[in-house]
Amino acid sequence: MPAEHITFPGHAGTPLAARLDLPSGPVLATALFAHCFTCSKDIPAARRIAARLASMGIAVLRFDFTGLGHSEGEFSNTSFSSNVADLNAAAQYLASRDMAPDLLIGHSLGGAAVLRARAGIPSVKGVVTLGAPFDPGHVAHNFEDALPEIAAHGSAQVNLGGRPFTISREFVEDIQAETLLPAISELHAALLVLHAPQDAIVGIENAAQIFTTAKHPKSFVTLDDADHLISRAQDAEYAASVIAAWAGRYIDLAPPAPPPGAPEGVLRVTESSPDGYLQDIQSGPDHHAYADEPLAYGGSNLGMSPYGFVSAGLGACTSMTLRMYARRKGWPLLGIDVEISHDKVHAQDATTGNPSRIDQFTRKIYLQGDLSTDQRHRLLEIADKCPVHRTLEHGARVVTLLQDTSTQS
Repeated sequence: MPAEHITFPGHAGTPLAARLDLPSGPVLATALFAHCFTCSKDIPAARRIAARLASMGIAVLRFDFTGLGHSEGEFSNTSFSSNVADLNAAAQYLASRDMAPDLLIGHSLGGAAVLRARAGIPSVKGVVTLGAPFDPGHVAHNFEDALPEIAAHGSAQVNLGGRPFTISREFVEDIQAETLLPAISELHAALLVLHAPQDAIVGIENAAQIFTTAKHPKSFVTLDDADHLISRAQDAEYAASVIAAWAGRYIDLAPPAPPPGAPEGVLRVTESSPDGYLQDIQSGPDHHAYADEPLAYGGSNLGMSPYGFVSAGLGACTSMTLRMYARRKGWPLLGIDVEISHDKVHAQDATTGNPSRIDQFTRKIYLQGDLSTDQRHRLLEIADKCPVHRTLEHGARVVTLLQDTSTQS
């Protein structure tokens, strides 16, 4: 997906590093993503969620909080309140570009921050939390052994995720004083809570407290056995798909008219990860699917193979064509099942006489209803007139254009 690497001033005026993931087509809405405590905007879960939303027309801004990742400033001078202020600064930046955020997404402490920040961002229609604590003070357990030193000396250096961070007394006092209950109960936006029951960092009881405190509309979806960082690709893809489907109910994602020459609009396929073969397929804002290869061919088997989609197109078009004809004739066709299998078979090249292999789609049609023999034979003839069948038999022209990638990362 196209992306912009940008900076904008944070709460203290220091530049914050951000990435704006943009759709390949028109921007239909905007989301603002807040990362977890001491993480960065580039964690796998954030990347996958941003890619999934961008594929359906939602631009996503994800940035590093002050003193983290590529952002300037000192982490030791930050607090939960400063994170909230950074979120408001990010929202103001987006608004300055006529892209005021419609959706806030926060992971872990970032989830608590978006709940708190919502009141200051009136454009928001939906809020999503992933593994978020109900009490921001919960993060203190990450460095509880250092709390006495922090209290006595004003700060202490702690090791979090293999990296050193300086935690100040002000930070501890800020998270301990913060309560999210008023912010959640007066959210005035749709809420989606995503949490894993086996989350070892932020317990599932936090999700229960957030959910019960919020007013409707609200939804809760379990992330099953995902870890706190949602580090496995399949867990991140699942979370991204849930967020994308949910967001469509609360954000207007009406696309513009399709371009000339593309009556059904533009279908976009985006590589989900360069490590395998998983592909993210988006047809307008409403229809999404995954394509993949089986495990035996090096894929992750999270979607149909490309030939599986071709077979599905043939089967669906066959069934639709039969239904259309039977309905027009008033015939008692009660149900249709179409089975498609694909294989490559030997054929004789008519021009050279050399043996070759061609694609063969074997189609079995099952018709339910009190149909006469003549009606069944006629429907079998009609099946061969389905548009996809004709395309496959007659061939099609594919025009391939290499686009400029200067705006892509």
